[in-house]
Amino acid sequence: MIYPNFLREGDFIDVPAPSDGSIDELDIKKVKNSKKKIENINYKVNLSKNIFSSKVGRSADAKDRAEELNEMFSSNSNALICAGGGDFLLEILSYINFDNLVENPKWVQGFSDPTGILFPITTKYDIATIYSNNFKSFGAEEYHKSLYENLEILKGNLIEQESYELYENERIENVTGLEGYNLTDKVEWKTLNNNPIRVKGRIIAGCIDIIRELSGTKYDGMKSFNEKYKNDGIILVFDNCELSKEDLIRTLWKFNELEYFKYAKCIVFGRNGLEKNYYQEYETMKKCLEDSIINKLNIPIIYDADISHKGPSMTIVNGSIADIECNNGKGKISFELK
Repeated sequence: MIYPNFLREGDFIDVPAPSDGSIDELDIKKVKNSKKKIENINYKVNLSKNIFSSKVGRSADAKDRAEELNEMFSSNSNALICAGGGDFLLEILSYINFDNLVENPKWVQGFSDPTGILFPITTKYDIATIYSNNFKSFGAEEYHKSLYENLEILKGNLIEQESYELYENERIENVTGLEGYNLTDKVEWKTLNNNPIRVKGRIIAGCIDIIRELSGTKYDGMKSFNEKYKNDGIILVFDNCELSKEDLIRTLWKFNELEYFKYAKCIVFGRNGLEKNYYQEYETMKKCLEDSIINKLNIPIIYDADISHKGPSMTIVNGSIADIECNNGKGKISFELK
């Protein structure tokens, strides 16, 4: 596994917009505040030329978005933090020159739709990536602990992250554009069999909505990733944005057919972004997982973890060795680079 150099004061951070851009007045305000706050801690920020553009959910056409990413892969920056999420990043993949990143490894970070580039970079090209906040999240006026932890990990301080006390079950309407999380509900990590779990293995995390679309295509490197790191065992972390429980059951069946779980030591699910189901029986995540194929595979399963569209969310170093513990509703995660 290739681990890029971590950030030092004075380093450059590129901010591509490979998915959507920001045109709402409050979103623009938050992006600009992100730049200000990151520069105030002594980094230099280069914003995408498309970051304040959006047309049908795209910051620019696919070739333009890809070309910008190719240029940033080759630039003198030390990390890329994707501007934000969206729906159509996958359109750019056929135009991306991943060799630029192979020749000039650097950290690429993103959340949700940017899974479309993080997942191939780590599984196909063996370069560690960071599944964590998009750039816009750093525009909050007051930082949650999770944002500070993200910045520490980008600097190479691989702190142990502990589950948070509260999470945002429902977002409130923005007034200033600089609001943080609306923390309302108690965090409780759960295991499918209600027993404590402690596991160590090679980790890969991302938005399951996007991994489902990548799976089985030429951008899916899970087969080689699995075989290369089978002696470590694999920890898969799935962040569900908007799939229904029925979608999840079908998706897990497909992943099993593609042998995603061949060497799995643990599967972790974050809190669902949307609680959506069509059968009354699947109102709970527990019942959904019990009726899915993975419940027959004798793999430890954690759910409702702090890797979720209902933030705050932990920072995951894709490709690293992760040590995860879940006990009595609490969770911990730490990383080794080897």
